[in-house]
Amino acid sequence: MRLTDKKNGPSHGARLFVVSAPSGAGKTTLCDAARRHLPDLVYSVSSTTRAPRDGEQEGRDYFFVTEAQFREGIDTGQWAEWARVHGNYYGTSARFIEDHLDNGRDVLMDIDVQGAAQMVRRYPDAVTIFIMAPSMKILRQRITARGLDSGSVIDKRMKNAEAEIACRGMYRHVVVNDDLGAAIARFVSILKGGAA
Repeated sequence: MRLTDKKNGPSHGARLFVVSAPSGAGKTTLCDAARRHLPDLVYSVSSTTRAPRDGEQEGRDYFFVTEAQFREGIDTGQWAEWARVHGNYYGTSARFIEDHLDNGRDVLMDIDVQGAAQMVRRYPDAVTIFIMAPSMKILRQRITARGLDSGSVIDKRMKNAEAEIACRGMYRHVVVNDDLGAAIARFVSILKGGAA
């Protein structure tokens, strides 16, 4: 499959994988497993204007930029997708994506539903994957078990999850993360091109 960017034409047979999921569905776990199974897969690193958190590294977790730099990127079309969330900007460099695709390397990006919609408009041949828990009850249990959020934050995450799940029809593939081993196998199969 040749990936087509509406601006720049076809890539060299590389594929762009756009993955979304509600908080707690297991997206990070599946993406990490895929990167272990497919070491040549390029993981897209986003840029942000927020300050680094403890343990975060430049170029591994995010590219940290100033608000002025980010706004200049908006004005010059640097971002394949971008959004302002809780007062900070987040975006994906179009050049980062396109340089790897042009070099024949598959790219995996982990992004929210709104960002995924922007990416599909720009890259209509992208392979889109939505990951979800088998039920809302199980999703709540997983989020609660992490012990990271207050009850009100969990309620907000659950409300957001409902809105995100309602968008799953825009994705080519849906992976239900019920059994982790089976979910990893299905996800990796999609990335290898073995799933319809």
